[in-house]
Amino acid sequence: MTRTTGVAWAGGALYLLTVVLLVGVAPQASGTVHGAGALLAASLLVGVVRRRPSAALAMAVVGSTAVVLGPPSPVGDDLSAAYQGQFLGFVAVDMVLGFIVATCPRGHAGVAVGASLAVQFLVIGGFTHGDAVAVNLLIALLAAVASCMAGLLSRERREHAAALRSQEVAEAVTAERLRIARELHDMVAHSIGVIAIQAGVGSRVILTQPAQAREALSVIEATSRETLSGLRRTLVSLRRTDRGESAAQESPLSPPSGLADVERLAAATADAGVSVEVRRTGRRCHVPPDVDLSAYRIVQEALTNVVRHAGTRRCHVSIDYADTELLVEIVDDGRGTTGDDPVHGFGIIGMRERVGLLHGRLSVGPRPEGGFRVAARLPLPAPAEAAAATR
Repeated sequence: MTRTTGVAWAGGALYLLTVVLLVGVAPQASGTVHGAGALLAASLLVGVVRRRPSAALAMAVVGSTAVVLGPPSPVGDDLSAAYQGQFLGFVAVDMVLGFIVATCPRGHAGVAVGASLAVQFLVIGGFTHGDAVAVNLLIALLAAVASCMAGLLSRERREHAAALRSQEVAEAVTAERLRIARELHDMVAHSIGVIAIQAGVGSRVILTQPAQAREALSVIEATSRETLSGLRRTLVSLRRTDRGESAAQESPLSPPSGLADVERLAAATADAGVSVEVRRTGRRCHVPPDVDLSAYRIVQEALTNVVRHAGTRRCHVSIDYADTELLVEIVDDGRGTTGDDPVHGFGIIGMRERVGLLHGRLSVGPRPEGGFRVAARLPLPAPAEAAAATR
C-alpha cells in the first residue's frame, strides 16, 4: 500500500469515527448540528473518493444513515423538526454520487444512483412525519438529480475533450504522413529529373563517346536503385490519403534537405539565440535519401523545441555513422521539457512517425541530470545493398 493510499483510507476511518462521536458523544445536540457535522466530516472522504468511489459512497451512506438513526433531540413535540436537519448528511452522499456518475462506467453509476436513492427514500420516509414527508423526499430527489446532472455534464465535457484530442492527434499523424509523402514525391521527382537528363546525354553520345555514355548509364542505375529502395521502405507504410491536398511548397526539382544541411540549420538556430555544437563520428557512409531526410527533420524539430521551450543557450547535436544504423542525438541542458506532452505532443508524433516508417527506434524525454534528450536510431541498408546502390 502506497503512502497516499494509506492516507486516503485513514481519512475514511476518521470520517466513520467522527460520525460515531457525533451520535454517541453529543446525543442531545440538534439534528441540524448532527447533519451539518456529518456533511463537514465527509471532506475526509476525498482521498477514498478518488481511489475507491464505491467504498466512499458506502461510507457516506452508512455515516449519514447513522446520524439519522441516532437519538434525536426533539424540539417540543415535533420529531419531524428534529430529524429534518439530520438529513443534511445525505448531501455528502449526493456529492459522492455525482463523482461516480462523472468518472465510473455508466452501468456502475446507474446501480450506485438506484441504491443511494433507495436508501435515502427509506430513511427519510421512515423518520419523517406528516406533510414533511413529501417535501423532504422531493428535496432529496432534487439534490440527487442536481448532483447526477453535474456529474453527467462533467463526463460529457471530459469525453468531448478526449475526442477532440484524439482527433487532433489523428490529424497530426495524417498531416505528418502527408508531408513525408510530399517530400518523398520531391525526392522521386528530383531522381527522375536526373535520370531523364542522364538518359538524354547517353543517347546523344552513345556512338561517339561510349565512355561518357557508360558513365551516364551508371548514374541512371545508381539513382534508380537508390530511389526504388526509398520507395520500397516508405510507401508500403504510408496510408492512402486524400488526393485533394495542396501541392508541395518546394520546387520539385530541388533536392530535399539532409544531414549535409545540419550545419546550416545550426547557424540559423544560433541566430535565434541557441548555440548548437554539431559533432559527427564514425566513418561517413552512404545514407539513403529517405533516412537522410528523416534524420534531418528530427534534428530540425528537436532544435525548434529547444529554441521555443528549453530556456537554454546551448545545445549539442551528435550524428554517429555506425555500420548498420545511423544514430542522431540532440541534447540540451534546459528545463527538461519540449512544451508538448512527451507522449502526445505533435512534434514528438511527427518524429515517431518518421522513425516508425523506417523501422527505427526513438527515445524522447528529460535527462536525470537535467535538460532534454532526443535520440533516434535509424537502420541503414546492408553494406552489399549500399554498394549495389552506389555502383
